[in-house]
Amino acid sequence: MIVWEILIEPLQYGFMQRSLTIAILVGLICAVVGSYLMVQRLALLGDAISHSVLPGLAIAFILGFNIFVGAFVAGVLSTVLIEIIRTHSKIKEDAAMGIVFSGFFALGITLITIIQKDNKIDLNHFLFGNILGVTASDVRDTIIIAAIVLFVVFLIYKELLFYTFDPQGAEAAGLPVNLLNLGLMMLISLTIVASLKAVGVILVLSLLITPSATAYLLVNRLHHVMILGVLIGVGSSISGMYLSYFYNLPSGPAIVLVASGLFLMAFLFSPSEGLLTHPVKISKEPPLFKEIKNLINR
Repeated sequence: MIVWEILIEPLQYGFMQRSLTIAILVGLICAVVGSYLMVQRLALLGDAISHSVLPGLAIAFILGFNIFVGAFVAGVLSTVLIEIIRTHSKIKEDAAMGIVFSGFFALGITLITIIQKDNKIDLNHFLFGNILGVTASDVRDTIIIAAIVLFVVFLIYKELLFYTFDPQGAEAAGLPVNLLNLGLMMLISLTIVASLKAVGVILVLSLLITPSATAYLLVNRLHHVMILGVLIGVGSSISGMYLSYFYNLPSGPAIVLVASGLFLMAFLFSPSEGLLTHPVKISKEPPLFKEIKNLINR
């Protein structure tokens, strides 16, 4: 009964109801899109995009536009620049990512510093998140973004999986790989934009990768990874939100710490992959890759 009262007490406030909605939506779409990032080993790209949205946020704030739109445009622009550098020079993709995201991030920090100096306002929540400070318009925008992301993933699930695992094979099979690549980049950008209020630019990569990575240690099939990742992501977001409320902690770090703690437990105690339960086990081919190959061969 006491536990129930603790859970219900914060929800009498409107800001906590909005925070709970954001926590559920962000945990859901981060786990779904993060599963594709894991398959293609694109964690660094997720990091690059998450840092690159910052100048878009600042410019949108200066011009009085919706900050979600500014962040999305900056995220897509950064991926286009990375692709241009990679394809028109001898610079490798990882170096191109580092160049673009560090440049965009530095520009964003500079713009935010100028804005705060001139307007005497605090924009640090863009960096670290503040899920307890979301507004009704933030909830509305996040619902729209989540609906778009989930609809697109549902629509091109197999094609996107094929492309993320084997781009050359997908091209040989006649799939529009350029459109799929652009679609994946846009999904990543939208997911990062939706997560900004919860965990901020700096920590959003953790919410993208950690729940899916935790699920990957516990189950084999991709749709199982997505489902379990969603449960872990949503649970981490809600738990971090409550920790932030009751202990006056920054919400972004609290959410990430919960997700990281769950990953550590899975890493140590997973029944099939745990370091302590199977310390010398070596897998020649991850089960998830076998599932993808079976899907390709159908």
